[in-house]
Amino acid sequence: MKIPGPDHPITITRNPRHVQALFHGHLIADSAASITLKEAGLKPVIYFPRADVAMDFLHSTDRRTHCPYKGDASYFTIARDGEIIENGVWSYEDPYPAMEAIRGMVAFYPNEIEVHEVTGDDSRPGVADVVQHTDSGAGSSQGEHWRPNVQAPLG
Repeated sequence: MKIPGPDHPITITRNPRHVQALFHGHLIADSAASITLKEAGLKPVIYFPRADVAMDFLHSTDRRTHCPYKGDASYFTIARDGEIIENGVWSYEDPYPAMEAIRGMVAFYPNEIEVHEVTGDDSRPGVADVVQHTDSGAGSSQGEHWRPNVQAPLG
């Protein structure tokens, strides 16, 4: 076990914004309590509390890796709508004491899962709102039209 220090700094900070993870367009994690781990020269990693992750779509695998600073990582495969990503998620079930903040958290490989902060512009309509904007069969939408979010082509 190695302790983070000046030669190998690791910082963990709580994200001030809401963060989501999407798997092929499906919301797989949605959290206001995620954290960002920054380790030495590596890219930052966002960890989500398991309570904020759709764990029903994650299946534990036999893969294990070891980090001398964090401990042993276990992996999960994501399976949803016929799409599968082997070992696309990891977690430190029993991290070293210096990394206790990542216990009970999971992280996603960014090349497989889209992870982004939610801003005011990212809000999605709820199901009831979408239903109100569909055709009831009478030929027109049941609710007021949404404002356009694209520009008309120049012609």
